[in-house]
Amino acid sequence: MEGTAHLLDLIDRKLMILLRDGRTLIGFLRSCDQFANLVLHKAIERIHVGDKYGDMERGIFIIRGENVVLLGEIDREKEEQLNSKLTQVSVEEILDAQRREIETKQEKSSLLRSRLKQRGLGGYNNPLLEENE
Repeated sequence: MEGTAHLLDLIDRKLMILLRDGRTLIGFLRSCDQFANLVLHKAIERIHVGDKYGDMERGIFIIRGENVVLLGEIDREKEEQLNSKLTQVSVEEILDAQRREIETKQEKSSLLRSRLKQRGLGGYNNPLLEENE
């Protein structure tokens, strides 16, 4: 089999999918098509910040194929081992931690931009500095 036909082997299996916008989804693959559009059942969005994570229930989730960066089947034994090293927290707590992390990155980016500008290097658009704005 070639291309998206490989996805047929993953139907009804638990997958982790990394999206282009950085989100991580976990759920059971129920359907796919020739464009790699996916339907996840019992989907959750997992948010990691440091050694903590939180899961937001999403239910049925339809993913456009062009937004998939990476996908793979979850090994249940390894998932349990990994989860024992991480701390699960409430959705509110992980969203707050994520917000603080984003604010910290934006502050560092702003500081770097101002330092570059002071040195006469701020006259161009650097997509790396504007990534989280």
